[in-house]
Amino acid sequence: MKPARSFPCGARASRGFSLIELMIALVLGLLVVGAAIGIFLSNRQVFRATDNLSFVQENGRVAFELLARELRQTAGSPCSASAPVVNVLNNTTAWGTDWGDGIRGYDGQAGQALPSVTTGTAARQRIAGTDAVELRSGASGDVTVVDHTPNSAQFKVNTNAHGLADGDIVMVCDFIQAAIFQVTNANSSNVTIVHNTGTGTPGNCTKSLKYPRLVPCVVNPSGYFYTYGPNSVIAKLKATAWYVGVSSSDPSRRSLYQVMLTSSGATPASTVQEVAEGVQDMQLQYLSMGGTDYQDATAVANWGRVTAVRVVLTMQSNERIDGAPVVRTIAHTVTIRNRNS
Repeated sequence: MKPARSFPCGARASRGFSLIELMIALVLGLLVVGAAIGIFLSNRQVFRATDNLSFVQENGRVAFELLARELRQTAGSPCSASAPVVNVLNNTTAWGTDWGDGIRGYDGQAGQALPSVTTGTAARQRIAGTDAVELRSGASGDVTVVDHTPNSAQFKVNTNAHGLADGDIVMVCDFIQAAIFQVTNANSSNVTIVHNTGTGTPGNCTKSLKYPRLVPCVVNPSGYFYTYGPNSVIAKLKATAWYVGVSSSDPSRRSLYQVMLTSSGATPASTVQEVAEGVQDMQLQYLSMGGTDYQDATAVANWGRVTAVRVVLTMQSNERIDGAPVVRTIAHTVTIRNRNS
């Protein structure tokens, strides 16, 4: 009788896992990996959504703050905001010359064209159907009047570094009235600023800077002159326009743009800068003195009486999340401080 065969201890363990055990382990591993991938994709989607929402909110904040700041300061002068303004230019409708209004809106739904910008589909061109607005005020960096001789149309100022040039359109003001005219001769050596007639484009229709302007305009009206005393102020024009246009980096996107007049006169020049990406639409409504409701630009009868603006910006992300971009609407009301003081 042969003795029973014996196996070394642990020999059974050295045979490894069975096929069933391997399949179970593989399934469990796949479940763990699948769960990890799902968490990763979910976190990535949440990150993209948060990142695009931050993009929308930050660009919306920048767009509104910069536009609102200029809206608050529009229609201002270096002197009194309540002082009446006389405009003696031959043409007061050209871009950068219509100071009297201070603000003027353009209704995109009504097809109103913004004079300084082309509507179209090329980079920086205005998007059809979106509103736009022009803002005008006296710029900083003004000079002080030392003496004014209205009959000879001549100001003496306090410095030869006044920065004014022939053809500049400027405002002179005190706390009684203000006048808009074109500089016909800016002399640094004897610190004089001349506002004569007969030269320049559009040119001055009269030497008289008295409010209100005579109609029809009289070149040298007898006894109808206003003298600006010492410490009156002469300031350059500040004119800007705001609109929604085609992005300069991607024609499928939109941005908020600002046009700034850099020089006026016979050859006006302006610069266009992209303020904020992702501004899909801008709609504006206006409240006038004595009014009870905000109106579209087409319903405003007198822009000189506008006291507040309702701004509605529609912001859109560059990326699509779950098949659609992130869209947010920002709506605020801005008061024109110079007409509510």
